[in-house]
Amino acid sequence: MVNHIFKDMPQQKDHGVTKDLRGAFISAINTFSETAFQNSSLEYLESGNILFIFKLADIQSGDNNVKEPVILYGLVDKSKKKSDKLVNKFFDRVNPVLQLFVQKFNGANFSELNQFEDFEEKVVEFLTKKTQE
Repeated sequence: MVNHIFKDMPQQKDHGVTKDLRGAFISAINTFSETAFQNSSLEYLESGNILFIFKLADIQSGDNNVKEPVILYGLVDKSKKKSDKLVNKFFDRVNPVLQLFVQKFNGANFSELNQFEDFEEKVVEFLTKKTQE
């Protein structure tokens, strides 16, 4: 829905993977963690010096009676710090913007993707401001 790159990662081999598969990948990881760990949420995965961090929330769409998950994720370079510290720092920074997203779009029709485009600016403003402080 909303996507922004704050820092490019070094280019890896191109395996022809499309960016459209991100949602399916994250959904599969979330389903695995719920099944394997009995509904406790997966916070992060590590691969080399990269942390793949997840922050989940629930949101009510206007056309569904059941709340749906919203997953905010980030890739973080962990080469110089401990994983737990980075995960906690990530959560501290993104939790307010995730809550703002839920507040703003709760009850919206999620099939209209263009309504989320303006929110990217809010994400950039919020995280850039937090980083500079």
